[in-house]
Amino acid sequence: MLRPVYQERASLPETLSVLLIGNQREDDPITDTFDEILFIITSNNEIPIQTKHYTDGKRKAAMHIISERQLTHWLLVGTNKKIIDWLILGKVFFDRDEYAERLKERLSEEPLFGRGIKMGMEMAKMIRAYNEGKIHFERKQHMDSYLYAINTLHHLARFVAVKRNVLPENTVWAQMKKIDPAVFKLYEELIGSEEELGKRLDLVFLASEFFIHNYTNEAAVHLLTIMSEKESWTVQQLHEQDELALYSSDLEFFIEYLVDKHLIEITQVPSKNELLFHREYRIIRAR
Repeated sequence: MLRPVYQERASLPETLSVLLIGNQREDDPITDTFDEILFIITSNNEIPIQTKHYTDGKRKAAMHIISERQLTHWLLVGTNKKIIDWLILGKVFFDRDEYAERLKERLSEEPLFGRGIKMGMEMAKMIRAYNEGKIHFERKQHMDSYLYAINTLHHLARFVAVKRNVLPENTVWAQMKKIDPAVFKLYEELIGSEEELGKRLDLVFLASEFFIHNYTNEAAVHLLTIMSEKESWTVQQLHEQDELALYSSDLEFFIEYLVDKHLIEITQVPSKNELLFHREYRIIRAR
């Protein structure tokens, strides 16, 4: 049924790989209950995702055409675990320059694809949540602070999972109970202790500060490695880097934090206005 479809797609110059994933049972979640999934990777990044459904009257199939950029985004951010299953389980019908096979090989060697960027992103989110929560705490706005404390611990748990080379699950606290009981205990104390809320929040922010201090250097490796490729960067140039763009609104916050920690320094570059300077960033190299 699908042969004419994938043969047509394989003939297009932008098609990198065509894989077929069959279901193992009628309600198989990997194939979204379809009998087969035709998974096509393309170098054309204009449309990130294209989907079509087919039927021969009895069976049903879905075709997903995913741009190379979108695929990389999912693998790095880890928001679409099903894609990894498709890559690993899919039967390769067309593979330009062994694109899919090389990707499969990399995934087998590095199950947690993009570990460095995942740690950087989780740390950036954790620092932001910690700072905002601490501000509310100092203003005695404990209910608002509590929400940020939960978010802080959530990103800490995800960071710890990635650090241990484990993909964070949706049920990250069930994971954490096995992976790092100390972090799980901190979460348990926040949501279940009979201590007054102010004392629980104080404990969380003290512990979070400890974890941030201990893990910042490791979490910053990805960002600093990219920045080491040039002498200095404008913030716009940093945003335009594909991997750094994944940090989204947390990128500038993370950079400012690393400036405070003396891992990044600011350089002033003259602008057209003699009273103003452009602010650029560069890593502080060992002297």
